[in-house]
Amino acid sequence: MTDWDAATYHRVAAPQEEWGLRVIDRLGLKGDETVLDAGCGSGRLTRHLVERLPDGHVIGVDAAPSMIAKAREQLGDSVELHNVDLLDLELDEQVDAILSGATFHWVPDHDRLFARLYAVLRPGGALEAQCGGQGNIAEFQNALLAMQGDERFSPYLRTLQSPWNFASVADTETRLERAGFAEVRCWLEDAPTVPEDPRGFLASSVVPVHLDHLPEELREPFLDALMESLSSPLTLNYVRLNVSARRS
Repeated sequence: MTDWDAATYHRVAAPQEEWGLRVIDRLGLKGDETVLDAGCGSGRLTRHLVERLPDGHVIGVDAAPSMIAKAREQLGDSVELHNVDLLDLELDEQVDAILSGATFHWVPDHDRLFARLYAVLRPGGALEAQCGGQGNIAEFQNALLAMQGDERFSPYLRTLQSPWNFASVADTETRLERAGFAEVRCWLEDAPTVPEDPRGFLASSVVPVHLDHLPEELREPFLDALMESLSSPLTLNYVRLNVSARRS
């Protein structure tokens, strides 16, 4: 598993935080619930959950050890944190609601993912999430494929499968219903983004898996070449897949 540069991610993840705040709004929290942040990352979005749950409880889980360490640094004892892959998720007690922002597209098996989330959610509980969906950063992916053909990097990247699972609305709705969810609604939303720190954003939020497959001495040259191949200012044409469902 690829670990992340949590410090850089925390610094540059304003777009993910902005998107996630709108997802939190959809939960309609009263303030006393127990809520799971599924893929809490460095805790930028999780802290907003804490603020909205003065009488509640927040649980954050993330597969990357560095992200959990950063979240613990930011949030202290205000959140129960676990370093666990969502595909292996188990909790001692079920939660009232699940939030997830910018995470599901990093999970290869959505059938298993939704089954695990369903199992930890109380009957009637809400799942509100957003991630990369069908068509996400399509132009960037084309540039990245060209980079993988560069003779400097191809020995390390040519066999690398895409680390992303950008699912469609129809497939996601089917998988949620198959897992047992009801009141399922999914939709796509365009979200073009111009990062304030393009290089740091790409390294920490978009291509950490690619960098992990390169020897250390080639990581900066890879980023140099990638930046040169992209337009300036860098615009990433994000397509967000929104997920709304309840456990029946």
